[in-house]
Amino acid sequence: MNSQPSNKNTFIHAGIVTKIGDESVVVSLEQNIHCESCRAKAACGISESNTKEIEIINPNDSYKINEHVNVVLKKALGFKAVFWAYVFPFILMFLTLIIASIYLKEWIAGILSLLILIPYYLTLYFLKSKLKSAFKISILKI
Repeated sequence: MNSQPSNKNTFIHAGIVTKIGDESVVVSLEQNIHCESCRAKAACGISESNTKEIEIINPNDSYKINEHVNVVLKKALGFKAVFWAYVFPFILMFLTLIIASIYLKEWIAGILSLLILIPYYLTLYFLKSKLKSAFKISILKI
């Protein structure tokens, strides 16, 4: 997988179409030989295993199974995803811990700050379809 920036705001990853649905295409990203030298590989997640699958909703063109394509990812979408998946829950948990520790015992405040993440991630799960449309990923034929 070539993880080459096409410009400063996007990254292009090579992949192969593995599944085709009515309104989506699943692309299997190929292993990246450049991951070893990348400074951001811990944050990327693509370097953790050999292949990753990405579902692209409503692709512009028609594709065939085993067709080689490029997946175009915008950096801003990555930052937004990291914020909603990691940063905001941490802030929510930390604020809950601070506020709850004023009124409750420490151990109860700690448990409450962890339990507050359950409704948060359940909300994200139920908003999954809206999030998929907000985090648009595009593919290009090679």
